[in-house]
Amino acid sequence: MNLMEKEELVRVKAEELETASPQEIISWAVQTFPNITFACSFGAEDVVLVDMLRKISTTADVFYLDTDFHFKETYETRDQMAAHYDLDFVRVSPLLTPEEQAQNHGHELWLSDPNACCNIRKVEPLTRILSQYDAWITGIRRDQAPTRANARKIEYDYKFGLIKFNPIADWTNDDVWNYIRDNHIIYNPLHDQNYPSIGCEYCTRQVMPGEDPRAGRWAGNDKTECGLHK
Repeated sequence: MNLMEKEELVRVKAEELETASPQEIISWAVQTFPNITFACSFGAEDVVLVDMLRKISTTADVFYLDTDFHFKETYETRDQMAAHYDLDFVRVSPLLTPEEQAQNHGHELWLSDPNACCNIRKVEPLTRILSQYDAWITGIRRDQAPTRANARKIEYDYKFGLIKFNPIADWTNDDVWNYIRDNHIIYNPLHDQNYPSIGCEYCTRQVMPGEDPRAGRWAGNDKTECGLHK
């Protein structure tokens, strides 16, 4: 399938799938693109999608970007989910260790140049892993941030050169948590400690009542995205 054919498929299916359930979208995605993967960050949206995906397909790959800077609770959530779903998460690591990054770019790069840190520890590893697939699934929602407000449930991802599925793009935060509670899903305990959005330990703080849910990410500067989503 060439680029024009992919673009036409996306255009048609974006309309058809807009009112489809997340499970229907995932089912169509894995059937149409056997070489598909899911990017899991172990946040609330992603644990929901792991549960849905495993009920539909036990062969689709699920990977995570191990920045080496995650909270211990995030790694514990990973281990609990791996055991519960009998799932071998694909670990994707940066090319530089934290020590090599400090030596080459200075200590605490996440403070001096957070974009550069994200590029090294997230964007480059994601580019590398996605080059092996024809499509990927993400947990982004339209109401998470203005940068995601126009996300379609199926898009062509020009940044990484493959088709992208956002099955819960139209869900609210309440939809996510209702699914977690109704299905007794394992989730990161930091969500119960005022961390609605969880990234790396050095770049994530608690969010106080009345603040924007993503105010805890890269607090103190105007950065709102790590570069994984356009």
